Amino acid sequence: MIEFFVAGIPKPGGSKKGFLNKKTGRVIIVDACDKNKEWRSIVSLFAFTAYHGEPLQGPLALSITFTMPRPKYHYNSKGVLKESAPVYHTSAPDTTKLLRSAEDSLKGIIWKDDCQVAYQVAWKLYGEKTGALIKVKPL
Repeated sequence: MIEFFVAGIPKPGGSKKGFLNKKTGRVIIVDACDKNKEWRSIVSLFAFTAYHGEPLQGPLALSITFTMPRPKYHYNSKGVLKESAPVYHTSAPDTTKLLRSAEDSLKGIIWKDDCQVAYQVAWKLYGEKTGALIKVKPL
C-alpha cells in the first residue's frame, strides 16, 4: 500500500467555465477554481516523494480523508472547541470535486490514469491538521 499525507487546504477540481473570445468567436474553457493549481502541485510532489516506482497498472483502491479547517464559530471566546462543533464538513467544496482534484494530481505518478480506480472511499472532516491522507493499493 502507498500511503502519504499532504499538508495544506484541499482544493476542488473538475468544474469548468467557458467564455466567448470576441476576437475569434470561439468558446474558451478554463478551470473554475484558479487556486487548485498550487494544491495539485503539492499533491503531486508528495506523491512523487512517497512512491518512486513505475505508475501502477491494473485496478486500484483509493481512500482519501480530507481534513478541512474549522471556522471560528466552532470555538468559544476562549479558543476552545465547542462541544456542539460538527465532525463532518458538509459545506462547499463537495467531496467529489476534492477527490477529482487529488486523482488528477496522481496521474502519471501513482497510476497511469484515474480510470484504474475501481474502488474509492472519501471522507471530508474538520480538523486542526488540514490536508489529505491518501492511500492507494492494488486490487
